[in-house]
Amino acid sequence: MALRKTVDAELSVSADAIEQAIEALAASREAVLTKAAAEGLPERDEVIDWIERTKRLVLTQPERSALRSELPYLARRLAEMLAGLSLPDGTTPEAVVEAFLPRLTHIRALLAADVEAAFEGDPAARSFAEILVAYPSIRAIATQRIAHELFLLRVPVLPRMMTEHAHDLTGVDINPGARIGRRFFIDHGTGVVIGETCEIGDNVRLYQGITLGARSPRRGESLRGVKRHPTIEDDVVIYAGATILGGDVVIGRGSVIGGNVWLTESVPPGSKVVSEPPRTLVRQRSDDSDPDQLGWDI
Repeated sequence: MALRKTVDAELSVSADAIEQAIEALAASREAVLTKAAAEGLPERDEVIDWIERTKRLVLTQPERSALRSELPYLARRLAEMLAGLSLPDGTTPEAVVEAFLPRLTHIRALLAADVEAAFEGDPAARSFAEILVAYPSIRAIATQRIAHELFLLRVPVLPRMMTEHAHDLTGVDINPGARIGRRFFIDHGTGVVIGETCEIGDNVRLYQGITLGARSPRRGESLRGVKRHPTIEDDVVIYAGATILGGDVVIGRGSVIGGNVWLTESVPPGSKVVSEPPRTLVRQRSDDSDPDQLGWDI
């Protein structure tokens, strides 16, 4: 009670300032923020709860009893979230949900192939269960595959919120618009960025710290809706730290892109691309030198 009285006293002292702030905020109508509010601002916690439960259903719930219990709830919650958004003309929440539900089987098949590719590609994997529960890349890929189907149905806001949630958890940033083929595997995963218009074929393996991005123009809005991220064909391996930029860049089938490579042009099928290693200088340390100093000549 004493704390409450203290808080009230502090508020009463600054009541005029608070009232002035309220009036100023109520009178302020920033066009961008007003437009955003009109488009719909979903509750983040609700979106996270929905994507996590949907992901769990797709990955781990094959029994009819579990599906009968969970799927109606998820369908209803999705419709409720969609009702608060500015959907494309002629689209209703119910129509989106009915179009989305049949795609869950397709998503499950893709994710099963992704898990299999992870097990076959990573000698550290001990079991399929370990991959499902412990691999951050699988969590990120599963989220993106679900969000991608909503993206294809022209659902605004929600798909990006879902993939950004996965980004927060895993450090893997995959835009919901990216088109990703079968048996996709990201080893380790941290720091991977895959842009909206990126196209990735089957049996592609990435390592950590990879960017599949776009060149940055002065006015980015001029390229909205244009393909600006690379195409990665089937059976490509890209090692850690590589950066590949540009919508006209195609990495040909069966190519291997080495670590820390920077690419802004296409390479033909079957290519092996490596960067020249830096020059390493090795010197013997003298007995009277400071052991804590490297003593480089720069």
